[in-house]
Amino acid sequence: MKKYLLFGAGTLALVAGCIGIVVPVLPTTPFLLLAAGCYLRSSRRLYVWLTGHRVFGGLIRNYIEHRAIALKAKVFAIVMLWAAIIISIIMVDMLWLRLLLAAIAAGVTIHLLLIKTMPKDDAQ
Repeated sequence: MKKYLLFGAGTLALVAGCIGIVVPVLPTTPFLLLAAGCYLRSSRRLYVWLTGHRVFGGLIRNYIEHRAIALKAKVFAIVMLWAAIIISIIMVDMLWLRLLLAAIAAGVTIHLLLIKTMPKDDAQ
């Protein structure tokens, strides 16, 4: 039963991570790490597939091995985050919501900047 629950949790985390690629406020890497952890304990085959995936594998391996994110991924995440937030701020009329969106974007940006950046030689 535990194996099936972990498999289900891993799959849900993977779906959330995929959604996080296009929804800037939803973090991708933590969900992918959770999926990898769940798959490691439930399905070795899925763990190997996920960590070897051409899109997700590098993010997971960089974080697990180096506790770092590639510069390219950081820049992409921050640009997409602010693009979506600016569009959202333009579309809403409530000042408090605009300020909240800007504060969330600033917090996520600070968090991303505080995570170690992969040296160019090691980035995958």
